[in-house]
Amino acid sequence: SDEQKQILKQLVEDGPDPDTDGVVRWRCVDLKRVVRDRFGIDLSEVSLGRVLKQLGFSRISARPQHPMQDPEAIATFKKTSPQWSRRS
Repeated sequence: SDEQKQILKQLVEDGPDPDTDGVVRWRCVDLKRVVRDRFGIDLSEVSLGRVLKQLGFSRISARPQHPMQDPEAIATFKKTSPQWSRRS
């Protein structure tokens, strides 16, 4: 229903609570579980994605990052241009 969609929209905008929801960001599989528990509706992940798209949300994924990545090594090997080539 429209009321349930508005509750879902607010839930997504507020984001998950790691203590109660057990996740740090929403995925469709996590939202599917929440919708089933709160509303008693068992949607597929594809159907839930369609509902989220209707509510104005889009799929966004973060760029992967290696867990052992060293920020100092990145700064050391970062490409920099000489001053004379930066001028127009």
